[in-house]
Amino acid sequence: MLAFKAEEQSQLQIVEREEIEDEEDLFEAIDKLTAHGINAGDVKKLQDAGIYTCNGLMMHTKKNLTGIKGLSEAKVDKICEAVEKIVNFGYMTGSDALLKTDIKLLLAMQRKSVVRITTGSQALDELLGGGIETSAITEAFGEFRSGKTQLAHTLCVSTQLPTNMKGGNGKVAYIDTEGTLNCSRPDRIIPIAERFGMDAGAVLDNIIYARAYTYEHQYNLLLGLAAKMAEEPFRLLIVDSVIALFRVDFTGRGELADRQQKLAQMLSRLIKIAEEFNVAVYMTNQVIADPGGGVFISDPKKPAGGHVLAHAATIRLMFRKGKGEQRVCKVFDAPNLPEAEAISFLCLYI
Repeated sequence: MLAFKAEEQSQLQIVEREEIEDEEDLFEAIDKLTAHGINAGDVKKLQDAGIYTCNGLMMHTKKNLTGIKGLSEAKVDKICEAVEKIVNFGYMTGSDALLKTDIKLLLAMQRKSVVRITTGSQALDELLGGGIETSAITEAFGEFRSGKTQLAHTLCVSTQLPTNMKGGNGKVAYIDTEGTLNCSRPDRIIPIAERFGMDAGAVLDNIIYARAYTYEHQYNLLLGLAAKMAEEPFRLLIVDSVIALFRVDFTGRGELADRQQKLAQMLSRLIKIAEEFNVAVYMTNQVIADPGGGVFISDPKKPAGGHVLAHAATIRLMFRKGKGEQRVCKVFDAPNLPEAEAISFLCLYI
């Protein structure tokens, strides 16, 4: 077992070094704007606003950019012209994409290809077509103690496995809004790491954790995360849970419209992070009672967040309690998975 651990850690470290060496081939750093006539001070202002790559800059509207202190409309126009010279976000035919021989593009395409991260449960992996996808948002909703957070903890470990072991070979960022993985309970990760034959200390070192206390704090943590993901090989972002602070900070129907708008901005940021850095976003969600569910539905509950959250999630998973330690997962909505299929797995293992 010790030999297996040493071999696995060595393999993980070797692949991780290769990924770090190729990191510049995937992201166009925002610093490259200085070579196109943009003042270094203006580049610093973009970084202070959470924009660290040219790819990420292209995902912002001019209205948002002019809202950054110190950037006038003229400066924003000049910045946009410069970034268009660095990043090609235009059209190309399918044949052109296949025939491109530029080494840098090929490296980026290889790195940006979708990676599926194992959940630690063979049945659940089969349901998801191999695991949790990168460049996508996976939402898990259900009642308390239905297995959502346990799966998040397992993904913290399995993401660090090499890709040939169904892992993501990357680090993990964990934003906690409910205190499920605070500093007093890191021991939840240790038995999971031991199950996968990994060094628990090294696994914990590759997880960055932040506790959010307001919805504004939660959004600011996402802005600061871009800097870390531009420098280090991250493969998973966990938000547990995405809706909790919004339900606390906004109360009553009078604030519902404002809450949904702020939630939409948060989700838009998550989508951009997933696509810009090719990371898997796993977010848990709460459920609310559905009075209109009908008398023929035994458990009339629906996910919180309304249509705003429903449209943002790529894959929606519904969790519920089964017999004993069993938990049942059903694909509630997904573009490439059958909706009605349900499986059961042991909560003990995830």
